[in-house]
Amino acid sequence: MSPAGSEDLDALMAPAVDSTPDVIDHVALARLYGEPLFAIPQDLYIPPDALEVFLEAFEGPLDLLLYLIRKQNFNVLDIPMAEVTAQYLAYVEQVRRTNLELAGEYLLMAALLIEIKSRMLLPVRQSDSGDEVDDPRAELVRRLLEYERMKLAAQRLDAMPRVGRDFLVAHAQADLAVEALLPEVSADDLREAWTAILRRARLNASHHIAHEQLSVRDHMSHILRRLSDVRFMEFTELFMERIRMGDPAAVIVVHFLALLELARESLLEITQAAPYAPLYVRLSYTRSA
Repeated sequence: MSPAGSEDLDALMAPAVDSTPDVIDHVALARLYGEPLFAIPQDLYIPPDALEVFLEAFEGPLDLLLYLIRKQNFNVLDIPMAEVTAQYLAYVEQVRRTNLELAGEYLLMAALLIEIKSRMLLPVRQSDSGDEVDDPRAELVRRLLEYERMKLAAQRLDAMPRVGRDFLVAHAQADLAVEALLPEVSADDLREAWTAILRRARLNASHHIAHEQLSVRDHMSHILRRLSDVRFMEFTELFMERIRMGDPAAVIVVHFLALLELARESLLEITQAAPYAPLYVRLSYTRSA
């Protein structure tokens, strides 16, 4: 073997830089001080209290007592105090060994159970009124039943779907560009719109009435001037001048009213030679003169 080949073999056996990857085939179990572990160390020390398994976890003395009663199918209204108290004290003793502060809550209930059991061992005395003596377990039963109702209600509430635990509320934001679309107008639409405008214009039609200044006194003076030059004048001739001038009917009516007013004031006379004969008009004060 050449010297150059032996140097390459030495470099391969003892490389200057460690090129071993941290993870081989992605099967590293853990890292210890930055180094990957591919097998569990045989000298690994695990403290006794590092892992604890709780088979039953109770939320308080009433929860433990209710668990003991329901587990053995005891009647809540007729609790066997001796058996339940013994089981309860056994559990409290286990708790006291590991957690003295937590055992304090359960010791109070244990004292209550022992008191109830002691009162049940005493002979029953009738009251002076003859009523039945209350059962020493009545107050405990009432508290257990109320606690059980609250616990069942809490379980039903916990079973209901909860935001963040069972489902998430979806939020979506729509980025929409709104573009105004102009309506399409046809010739028929324009014709219908124009017809509607004409109909509304007819409903708003108005009639202008001009006020014409007509004076009965002026027409009375005019009649007197006409009759002053003649002795008689036919009744229709008195109005023909106005008709030939194109005066409207209102002027003819005022002219007639002026004639009646003169006759009422006895300034002219209206005569007729025979029935159905023409009417004549003359001034009355000329005859008197």
